[in-house]
Amino acid sequence: MQLGFYVDTAICSGCKACMVSCKDKNDLNVGRNFRRVYEYAGGSCTDNGNGVFSQSVFAYYTSISCNHCNTPACTTACPTGAMHKRAEDGLVMIHDDICIGCSSCSQACPYDAPQLDEARGKMTKCDGCIDRLNAGKQPMCVDSCIHRALDFGPIDELRAKYGDTAEIAPLPSASITKPNLILKVHPDGQPVGSGAGSVVNPNEV
Repeated sequence: MQLGFYVDTAICSGCKACMVSCKDKNDLNVGRNFRRVYEYAGGSCTDNGNGVFSQSVFAYYTSISCNHCNTPACTTACPTGAMHKRAEDGLVMIHDDICIGCSSCSQACPYDAPQLDEARGKMTKCDGCIDRLNAGKQPMCVDSCIHRALDFGPIDELRAKYGDTAEIAPLPSASITKPNLILKVHPDGQPVGSGAGSVVNPNEV
């Protein structure tokens, strides 16, 4: 079995309830985020010369954590084997006792999932809320989403329910690490690599 996430960018409002609840559960300091909410916006207004303006303005939000990829770049980059992918559920985890905090995994991950705990000198990341999963609950981010824009479970079941799209700007190409992520694309969603917009609110919480 392989577990994964579903994100509905068509209804996500960017409220960051998922992000804040994750920080609270994991007692994360400012600047360390296991889940991040990206606002991607762009477009322009054009004067048609007749007193009327046309516009192509768009904006949408994408909530992203570790995608527990099929070919995770972080595990390949880890020099000690601390970063590993579990056989039983496909979750990418960290052996804390052998992690040396070198940040090689963070530098390799195209989704910025691994985060350095500077106080302990160890890498940290989303573990799918393994303690909650073991108790028969959903990850904290999923349960805290006020719009129900997030879902989590066996990736085959999620794909049967939601499809298999895994790309939207500003995320990287899914071909890099084959993320266990499914996206419902916003009506104004831009393709990966699009220069039509930019990330306008870096996460500073």
